[in-house]
Amino acid sequence: MKIKSVEVVSIERPGATRVSSGSGTTQASSIALAPKTKGYRKAWPTEIEVANPMSKFPRFKSRRQLYAAKQWPRFGVKVTAEDGTWGLGMSAGRPAAMVVEDAFAHILEGEECLAIEKLWDMMFRVSKPFGTAGIASLAISAVDLALWDLAGKLQNKPVYELLGGPVRDRLFVYATGDDVDWYKELGFKGFKLPCQYGPVDGLDGLKKNEARIAEARKIIGDDSELMLDCYMAFDVEYTTRLANRIRPYGLRWIEECLIPEDVGGHIELKKRLPWMALASGEHFYTPYPYQLMIESRCIDIIQPDIQWVGGMTACVKICNMAASAGIEVCLHGGGRDPYGQHLCWATSNMPWCEYYIGSDPGVPLEEVSQPGALIPRDSYLEFQAKGPGFDLGIEADWLVPFQA
Repeated sequence: MKIKSVEVVSIERPGATRVSSGSGTTQASSIALAPKTKGYRKAWPTEIEVANPMSKFPRFKSRRQLYAAKQWPRFGVKVTAEDGTWGLGMSAGRPAAMVVEDAFAHILEGEECLAIEKLWDMMFRVSKPFGTAGIASLAISAVDLALWDLAGKLQNKPVYELLGGPVRDRLFVYATGDDVDWYKELGFKGFKLPCQYGPVDGLDGLKKNEARIAEARKIIGDDSELMLDCYMAFDVEYTTRLANRIRPYGLRWIEECLIPEDVGGHIELKKRLPWMALASGEHFYTPYPYQLMIESRCIDIIQPDIQWVGGMTACVKICNMAASAGIEVCLHGGGRDPYGQHLCWATSNMPWCEYYIGSDPGVPLEEVSQPGALIPRDSYLEFQAKGPGFDLGIEADWLVPFQA
């Protein structure tokens, strides 16, 4: 069965509202329905400062939204086979959508639908003249996920079965965000805080970071896991000082302390903090940076994003590399969408998954979840058999020509 067409689409769910993702980018979504329940306060993304790579510039320091890319909509890629069967992948950004349309669609049309490894390699190589990492990697991700969805539908199997079948009955899920009292009320037993202050805030920022971590630990108690997300805001010296300061609070890991290109910094940081688990990887693109980090043994938990790194095909390569080195994988944001959930069910070295929460406290997760995604209960996703492909729960008439 050959590929008939590769199309960039917008996803317009009836009754849906375009809303901010709250993650510090200006990704828009037309899939989420407006929640029926009114929250009892505003969610953390618009209420607190979060340390970030732009914190050194006073104009942009107070909110990530101040510098986030403009017009960065989510989009879908619809890959249709000769018999009319179609698969859908998703990513974000007008530039990535244009890469699919201009660079990928014409080389993939006419190829075999199930030759996913070949098709991934074709996109990887055709993007060399303009750079594979970053924008092109987002584009590859969307196409690759669509191909896996299509492959499952053509073979009448869920994607986790294409990957070898489920390896567990349930999956531990932790909540990411600053509204830890609400996450505790929802039953979560793992919590990842955004770090509010960085090197430009000096000693006062160190004190405030420690105070917030101490407060969170008091709220969640000693029987829950606590992590800290540093969002590429630190350097080696600051990370070392902060890690030593917060050691009494028993953090499971600290995450993405350095910019992803600083390989030497990652190696030096692990030398300075051999006792602290270090996590990173959401802003690495293609499997190659992970290979380098794994060989250097400078990251303890690998965190690819399935919609950014190169899709399912890239994630499988990364998971296999990590497994051979005895390193855990924890998908960035993978607990909220069907793509990540299918990979988690079928991957043995992925015992945890992240569930980002940017909605207002008091709004049930059911009202802000994605179609086709399972919802955690008491910090666990319970396995449920799914339909063919990713079983996204998205109807064909929701797919319209791409609107940037």
